[in-house]
Amino acid sequence: MLLPQQKLDALLARYSLLESELASPLSPDAYVKLSREFAELGPVVEAIRAFRAVTAEIADLEALIADSKTDPEMRRLAESEKIELTERRDHLEKQIGLALLPKDAMDDHNAILEIRAGTGGDEAALFAGDLFRMYERYAATQGWKVEVLSLSEGTKGGFKEIIAEVSGRGVFAKLKFESGVHRVQRVPATEASGRIHTSAATVAVLPEVEDVDVAIDEKDLKIDTMRAQGAGGQHVNKTESAIRITHIPTGIVVYAQEERSQHKNRSRAMTMLRARLYDAERTKRDAERAAERRGQIGSGDRSERIRTYNFPQGRVTDHRINLTLYKLPEVMEGTALGEIIDALVAQHQAELLAAEGAQ
Repeated sequence: MLLPQQKLDALLARYSLLESELASPLSPDAYVKLSREFAELGPVVEAIRAFRAVTAEIADLEALIADSKTDPEMRRLAESEKIELTERRDHLEKQIGLALLPKDAMDDHNAILEIRAGTGGDEAALFAGDLFRMYERYAATQGWKVEVLSLSEGTKGGFKEIIAEVSGRGVFAKLKFESGVHRVQRVPATEASGRIHTSAATVAVLPEVEDVDVAIDEKDLKIDTMRAQGAGGQHVNKTESAIRITHIPTGIVVYAQEERSQHKNRSRAMTMLRARLYDAERTKRDAERAAERRGQIGSGDRSERIRTYNFPQGRVTDHRINLTLYKLPEVMEGTALGEIIDALVAQHQAELLAAEGAQ
């Protein structure tokens, strides 16, 4: 891989500029925007500096090896050290190459995870519950925090719908590949004859965006307050703390009732609304660029079945990359889900590298 040195110089210059700008007086919005960019550039700048230092060391060693006056023992040590440094340089080169790939601006953001039961009635709701627990456990392995924003329970367990905020480092970068239709094949607990049923649940992963990313005009909002409802319709509390917000121009409706405070529920509902508005705009842009991005993983087409969980055979198949793992229990426990997500990320990066090479 041949790294574009001018691009590396530009990144180092940009990092220095951000450093000086962040030390000067800034508005809160500008500070949030610049500090985010500064944090994102930090690891790649560190890798560039290390790469250039190692490259310089290799050049010095090569000069020493080529010098006829160099002691044979010293030459042997230099050649041995050169092998080690070359391996490190190649690793850094690959790391920088991946960092230079076109990046989703939302990769470092938190995510709104929405899971809805699809075809399959009660069994679909139970499967939606299983999927939510799988993501909860996976999040725990990543050191992420999961907080439920809204839920509607199934009549026999699980969820008709559950919406949660997943917060932590690089959440959207990994979870964005989970958007789509997830299919399960298993014998439901309610099935006396032991027949295998096929059910489905839809997963949507939206980047959590801030006021800086999405502007919402208060005049466009219709806000209703009501009493929170529990399973079976009983009142969770006697105060009107639940909030429903309708975004009039788009017709998007969000609802939050998990908190007892109306103020907190309003804040949560606005978080969901911003994520949905951003995703709607993003989906529209993606549709306009569909011809350019045909076949790219994570295009956001949620009508497509992306994964099958086959319980009788103990296997999970991701249809986008033809990956099958015979470790269904570990995937559902969240411990092996990372293997699938990492494979999707690697495939995505390989496609981007191939596209960069073609250009």
